[in-house]
Amino acid sequence: MSTGGALGISPGNVPVYHGSDLKVIDRRVRIAEMVLRCVICGLGVLAAVLIGSDSQVKVIFSINKKAKFTDVKALMFLVIANGIVAAYSLIQGFRCVVSMIRGSVLFNKPLAWAIFSGDQVMAYLSLAAVAAAVQSAVFAELGQPELQWMKICNMYGKFCTQVGEGIASALIVSLSMVSLSCLSAFNLFRLYGGSQGKSSGTW
Repeated sequence: MSTGGALGISPGNVPVYHGSDLKVIDRRVRIAEMVLRCVICGLGVLAAVLIGSDSQVKVIFSINKKAKFTDVKALMFLVIANGIVAAYSLIQGFRCVVSMIRGSVLFNKPLAWAIFSGDQVMAYLSLAAVAAAVQSAVFAELGQPELQWMKICNMYGKFCTQVGEGIASALIVSLSMVSLSCLSAFNLFRLYGGSQGKSSGTW
């Protein structure tokens, strides 16, 4: 009996230890989520602005030819997708800030499922947009001799450079979104384990 008391292990203090430990984990997870959402929001807006504002005029046989992002459907998709992802992350980031200010660790399953589903959709959307844009960028940079497609970037170097910067930002957004979807999956599935999730359905 005395040995158990000396070691500080008893039926009364074990749950308290686990509860405080879980609160620390929850706080760190929420901070990581907020940072990721801020990064996604900022770089998503940056990618959309870089590509959406990009244009270059070249004079070809006394005719002005203007290259703009609307000429490439994949770039239009990328701008729209990053705008949607940035707006979504802004809303979710605001939720994270409110949650941290309130200091509540309660997290119900319907809300966790909604966040998980939203993050999954945004991750797939951003990845699809980046993949399409990268494919178009490769064709613009290298051309396609078999189809007699010329190297567009040889003529519109400034346009391609800015598009490349936008795609790089969008790539970071998509990778961050994938990481965030994994984090939201962790937040969801931990509700289904442990005594807290089984007894009250909240975290």
